[in-house]
Amino acid sequence: MRTTLLLVSAALLIACQAKEQPVAEVETSPTAESVETSLLDSVLMSQPDEVKARYQHRHPKETLEFFGIEPGMTVMEGLPGGGWYSRLLVQYLGADGHLVGSNYSLELYPLFPFADDAFMERQRQWTESFPAGAKEWGDARVSAFHFGSMPEELAGTADVVFFPRVLHNLARFQNAGEGDYLDVALADAFAVLKPGGVFGVVQHPARDDMSDEIASGGHGYQKNDFVITAAEAAGFEVVADSDNNANPADQPTEEDVVWRLPPTYGGAQD
Repeated sequence: MRTTLLLVSAALLIACQAKEQPVAEVETSPTAESVETSLLDSVLMSQPDEVKARYQHRHPKETLEFFGIEPGMTVMEGLPGGGWYSRLLVQYLGADGHLVGSNYSLELYPLFPFADDAFMERQRQWTESFPAGAKEWGDARVSAFHFGSMPEELAGTADVVFFPRVLHNLARFQNAGEGDYLDVALADAFAVLKPGGVFGVVQHPARDDMSDEIASGGHGYQKNDFVITAAEAAGFEVVADSDNNANPADQPTEEDVVWRLPPTYGGAQD
């Protein structure tokens, strides 16, 4: 049975590797490493001011480097949304790279109150509209699918699966008995990866002393133990973590939601 490795951090980061096919360590020359670092720096510096304004909170350089994302890779990004990370990835991966967007299923979206007919029509067109839009940001090949409908030809092709703040709503609706949305997304993450690939998760963590209710997904928070357990059930195991994205100002009460913090400010402006 193929098993993989999981990374978890204060913002929840995950990596995968098939144990029966251990990956040999490859020494990277200082010259090659400096070229890749210079390329990532250039991509980051070339972004619009509204994108760069988020660097102090999202630490994209440290996050992408932690997961080992490099030019020429195939990377699956969960829930690209407006494309904040996508615009960085299609430039950094380059013409030899492939960005695969993965989105909530069309069965999940109607559970949100904002999912009116116009919104759902946009979602039905998303597997075509996202690649078309993302290609305007860089040279990487771009494709897309909804969780639960991964094309067979993508299986075993990805070097990295990247889930930035994706898991809480999947867990929220699964915990509410609406469907196995979290399990399906994690199964897709496992299936799309090559042996030795990396699964990286960024998620707002709830403290261990908090109730399971605040960590159930609706508040935007999840406990590390919950994420680890779900990932292990999908075939992953923890190998490393990082607190690159930890926010000391984020000290929620049982009633708080994560969106009270900048840039949303949906409540108390801590």
